[in-house]
Amino acid sequence: MASSLSSISPVAAIYYYMSSIFIYGTFSSKTLSDSPHPHLPQFVQTYLYQSTLPLKLWSMPHYRKGTYQQDLKDNLRNVAIPGTGIPLSIFCYFRFTAFLFLLFVQPLVVVVAAVHLKLNKGYSYKEASVQFVKILLGEDLDWCSKWRVNCNVAALHSVRTLKVGGYDMENKWEFLEKGQDMRVPVSPILDLPGICVKHKNEEGGLGIHFYRNAMEGGDWIIQKVISNSDFVQSLLPSNAPLSTFRILTQSRAAAKVGPSGWISPAIRSDVEALSCVFRAGRSGALTDHDSILFNIDPKTSIILGGTTNANWYKLGLHNALPGGCDWRSGDEEHVVSEHPDNPGKKVKGIKVKELPKMLELCCSSHLKMCPDVPFVGWDVVLCQEDDIDGGMCILEVNLSCNFFRGKYDEDMWWDFITEVVSDLDSMGKGEEPQKATTSRKRSTSRKRAKRKTN
Repeated sequence: MASSLSSISPVAAIYYYMSSIFIYGTFSSKTLSDSPHPHLPQFVQTYLYQSTLPLKLWSMPHYRKGTYQQDLKDNLRNVAIPGTGIPLSIFCYFRFTAFLFLLFVQPLVVVVAAVHLKLNKGYSYKEASVQFVKILLGEDLDWCSKWRVNCNVAALHSVRTLKVGGYDMENKWEFLEKGQDMRVPVSPILDLPGICVKHKNEEGGLGIHFYRNAMEGGDWIIQKVISNSDFVQSLLPSNAPLSTFRILTQSRAAAKVGPSGWISPAIRSDVEALSCVFRAGRSGALTDHDSILFNIDPKTSIILGGTTNANWYKLGLHNALPGGCDWRSGDEEHVVSEHPDNPGKKVKGIKVKELPKMLELCCSSHLKMCPDVPFVGWDVVLCQEDDIDGGMCILEVNLSCNFFRGKYDEDMWWDFITEVVSDLDSMGKGEEPQKATTSRKRSTSRKRAKRKTN
């Protein structure tokens, strides 16, 4: 795509032109053939459309929060563009500030990224300009932007398809209850009405806490602590937390749902796994949110190189000062081969023999529990046999899901998103979508662009 778009001048005009159309119109309100740039790839149109969705969905109900605005505020409060130290949630308090972010801050950040490549990474002016085009128009997105694409599509889909109910699985208790009912191996719940926790050295009624179990109508899910399997633990330092495998699945059955419910039934071939990442927890961390992200090849089950996204979670002024935070993580290309807290122990190249079983577990669970949800991120645990029969369970699911920098077929991903938002656009006009196509017959402009580039 780089060679085909780098000749478009000015590129920023395309960004503003298409964004303004989508802010005030619908996905189909302007076709590519009507555009001043009819050769613009389809996925660019899809990317720019979904970028405007937060403004459209701002006050609408969200499946886990009161409104989409509230969800943005809560989920972006610990995320900052590297080197700024400013949480992205600061732009989510008012619709106007979100509008300013889309039209001014986001393009400015892309400019800074291109300048960074020119000054610090040895890129030529032409190479930096090409990268500017690719980032601004959606071909070379960072992990955070890809995460937000999935979040935006899921939010729109949940608003337009209220009759089915798969989005209830975002609630951790609903997920565990349904998983148990459907005999899906989920993390076990203690069958207790509640627990009392006391500090070992406090007196006079201090340091005592009572927690009522969710199964008794309380707010707390009470579970026993489970441990990494011997295989997983062999890849980690001794004091690493429970470390999960994030498997992201895609359901084409999501395009078979309309405002009135199912148009046609979901079947197993509708669901497939897109990516898998081993989140290798850091030494002393409580959870694997602090981890090295090792990509895994779903076809061979071999662990590939590792990387991190920790530089996106550095808040505060000290991280905006020179040397406070790397603009990029330093290992963008998955070059880590061993766990940094477990030197000498290779992780890259190890085969995860249980991976085919884990992939099938996630795909079949997607079909059973929430086939109407387009994307689901499953946190799968390989644990001790004493913790759960079979030594494998699903810890939780994430419907506003994150690839965690795993590799996947981006052409297929963009084609599916285009199909889904096109159908949702027709629902917004009061129409039922056509019966979904589960094959991959749609042509992809990304593939055509790549052929031109090559």
